[in-house]
Amino acid sequence: MTTDQHQEILRTEGLSKFFPGVKALDNVDFSLRRGEIMALLGENGAGKSTLIKALTGVYHADRGTIWLEGQAISPKNTAHAQQLGIGTVYQEVNLLPNMSVADNLFIGREPKRFGLLRRKEMEKARHRTDGILRFLPRRARTA
Repeated sequence: MTTDQHQEILRTEGLSKFFPGVKALDNVDFSLRRGEIMALLGENGAGKSTLIKALTGVYHADRGTIWLEGQAISPKNTAHAQQLGIGTVYQEVNLLPNMSVADNLFIGREPKRFGLLRRKEMEKARHRTDGILRFLPRRARTA
């Protein structure tokens, strides 16, 4: 294995998010390395969704830093986070059972130019998704 496979790709330092009367995130340090599969576990209200929403530009952290491949970032919104390569597929969303995992992952994120789908880029995206899904314990249908 090369060192690239263990490279830290996403990290937070001291990430905090406050809502009136609530500390939703309090000084969260988190890191994810290339190739890792990670689960966020916790009780209701523990901050799992808030952390994901801060990483994906839904919420803006009140304090702390998000690092993506060694660069400090501050996603302005979900579209900006997606441009940076950070996105979420929520389990509550009604996925389309007649579509592949890859197609479901890219709903609304299809590579387009002048409003037209870019077939070659979709194939590259599907290939990348296949590579990611190989890490999962059970093989999912991607095509």
